[in-house]
Amino acid sequence: MSAEDRRAMIVHAVLPLLVEHGTTVTSSQIARAAGIGEGTIFRAFKDKDELFDACTAEALKPDQVLDAIAEIPLDQPLEDRLVEAAEALGAHLERMGALMGALRASGRPRHPEHRGTWKGGRRESMAAIREAVVELFTPDADRLRLPPEQLAALFLTLLFGGRRMASDDAPTTRQVVDFFLHGAVEAG
Repeated sequence: MSAEDRRAMIVHAVLPLLVEHGTTVTSSQIARAAGIGEGTIFRAFKDKDELFDACTAEALKPDQVLDAIAEIPLDQPLEDRLVEAAEALGAHLERMGALMGALRASGRPRHPEHRGTWKGGRRESMAAIREAVVELFTPDADRLRLPPEQLAALFLTLLFGGRRMASDDAPTTRQVVDFFLHGAVEAG
């Protein structure tokens, strides 16, 4: 196994441990989860901070949600495509939030030198997600009131804004999509 593959394997094994234990996860727990010896961890990463940084970078990557959106059949009704996309995006946000919350709760500060990298990555991630959502609107472009690019941006704004205000009476994903497509006012 190459050094890069070993690092990736360790990161994927550690992500759920970080969500569960935060930075108090032990080297022995990491080694057990990855199926390696403790020494292997520190041959792949200079210390736990470097490992935790790699885990954070991996959690912020949109690859998993982009793959899920790409698998949505474009011959489905637009509403069904958007519900599937919204559910995939919601799961992505929950995974990121769980990791970041666990790291913050265990006292891990955000390192200033990483902020620029993460913001740049966030912009790139959002652009890739927006482009993937544009593809979901494109088959219906001839019947849409706005261009697919604008609708994708509005849809993502609605989805991401609603996540911050989650409550017991929060709308379902299907209700959000229905509202997005049909508005708040009854027809007629």
